[in-house]
Amino acid sequence: MKYLIVTFLIFSTAATAQVKLPIPRDVQKLYDFGTRSADGRPGKNYWQNTADYNITVTYDPISRLVSGSEEIRYINNSPDGLNEIVFKVYPNLYKKGSVRDMSVEAADITDGVSIRNVEVNGIKKSDRSLRGEGTTMMLTGVSTPSKKSTTIKLDFSYTLNKESHIRTGEIEEGAAFIAYFFPRIAVYDDLDGWNMNEYMGSKEFYNDFCNFNVSITVPKNYLVWATGDLQNCSEVLNDKYCERLEAAEKNDSIVFIVDTVDLRSGSITQNNPANTWRFKADNVVDFVFALSNHYVWNASSVVVDKKTGRRTRTDVAFNTKHKDYFEVIDFSRQTVDLMSHWFPKWPFPYSHISVFDGLDQMEYPMMVNDNPVESREDAVTLTVHEIFHTLFPFYMGTNETKYAWMDEGWATIGEWLLSKKIDSTIVDAYGVARTEMNAGNEVDLPVTTLSTQTTGTAFFLNAYPKPAYGYLFVKDALGDELFLKGLHFYMDQWKGRHPLPLDFFNCMNTGTGKNLNWFWKKWFYEDGYADLFIAKVNNLSSAKQIVIENKGSKPIPVDVTITFTDGSQQKVHRSILVWERSNKTSISFTSTKKIRRIELGSLYTPDSVKENNVWESK
Repeated sequence: MKYLIVTFLIFSTAATAQVKLPIPRDVQKLYDFGTRSADGRPGKNYWQNTADYNITVTYDPISRLVSGSEEIRYINNSPDGLNEIVFKVYPNLYKKGSVRDMSVEAADITDGVSIRNVEVNGIKKSDRSLRGEGTTMMLTGVSTPSKKSTTIKLDFSYTLNKESHIRTGEIEEGAAFIAYFFPRIAVYDDLDGWNMNEYMGSKEFYNDFCNFNVSITVPKNYLVWATGDLQNCSEVLNDKYCERLEAAEKNDSIVFIVDTVDLRSGSITQNNPANTWRFKADNVVDFVFALSNHYVWNASSVVVDKKTGRRTRTDVAFNTKHKDYFEVIDFSRQTVDLMSHWFPKWPFPYSHISVFDGLDQMEYPMMVNDNPVESREDAVTLTVHEIFHTLFPFYMGTNETKYAWMDEGWATIGEWLLSKKIDSTIVDAYGVARTEMNAGNEVDLPVTTLSTQTTGTAFFLNAYPKPAYGYLFVKDALGDELFLKGLHFYMDQWKGRHPLPLDFFNCMNTGTGKNLNWFWKKWFYEDGYADLFIAKVNNLSSAKQIVIENKGSKPIPVDVTITFTDGSQQKVHRSILVWERSNKTSISFTSTKKIRRIELGSLYTPDSVKENNVWESK
């Protein structure tokens, strides 16, 4: 094919004034108070609260009773004295009378979490001192001065759900995934004060970075996987399994820690009526665990930091009747490797990640609860998506309840990019068709609309594909090196903290040295849709010209496939930068060939009006 010299022109209007992003009045106060900075960095007065949790919990697989006690040392780093402490009691989603936006089977409706023996700084409180009907409860009569700590002790118990598996519950007889099981102190931050958003089932979570020491007691022959590192392997497993686990932490190969032969032997765990597994996790936003008496367990590890040689272990626990799960260990290992060295090219921050064969598609610190799926492609994309969440929201600490796009959008672009690296035959179009179909319609709202204010299609579009497109388009416009420079600046500034949307946008501008407010505003803050069309074609002489307009208001990349009368083709790509100051762009080149057909579009260019994307010579 003859080489074509291609150039492009921008039909430019007068240079636009510097675009400023909208700042809500309550967010503006944070800049005035100095907890946030205009360049995206945490302000000189930034603070966040934390806690140390010591938890003992017992699970009875027969009765499904979860019971335990906890001691919490809550540290108030805020400038405010706190006269009450707000708790999140997430299992109360299943409490009779709780407000829910998801259906729950009648068999799972309970009296909720029983909280007893409340003690504050050594002083016993009435069991009724923790008040509230739903998943948000207030402990009154507590004084925690600024820069001081409060120690709270309490006992808790509830019955784990069985029929309505909303992220947590019994999987099948002899297997369960247990999340959100302990009463936890809500986030108190510089924007909202106490997080009073009720958990109703669909929206996800917002928790502080805390330290956890958790002891989990389960019957003999049950294996436990959890957030954090196992502290007492020799006390719960027989020696050869500890040796296998230790070997997996140092080995690239995939090995079975427990296989079907081991399961039949019945001699995996220590021969006690019950065993207590102790786990430790520091500076994480949540703690969960899973258990089974019949799942196999395979593992591997991968170097995630070439400078230090640090490795991350990947574990997969599953029922062997789910054939797709035999490859999940490979997919999870490759995901961790790609995240560390390719995109976002950030060393995986935790010592292990465990994928558990469950009934959901949900992420947790160092844990994933994934249902079995029908196809290999689904297994790859699901594994990638959920493990990618390790960074967003668990490493970056975003508020999923209000800003779902700040984590789901990243998991979506991670899924789009990494899945194809694992399997080149995968064409992942997750959310593409729904975006094109609904863009600009009544249901389509700006991405920055609070997630608490959206449901259904509006929530899906804003949480998943639309922000993913935004990240992808900027990556394309800046190139990988500069894009990652900006992203790494954001991650370095806000890892282990609680960034807001403006913190992200401002960090990307600062980190790249490029003011991208014109794009952030159009794509994330404003209504509209993309509609590229071929406005004019000069096909008569050797100086060819194709003029493309954007009749919509959303900037998307320009992908042009030119087919000549001899059957040869030429593809031309232009980034979103062509739309910064104009709604027209021109592609010009010299060729003696006559153009037969021009077509606009590609998989990740959500053009909502396809009818005007094709030009054919007459």
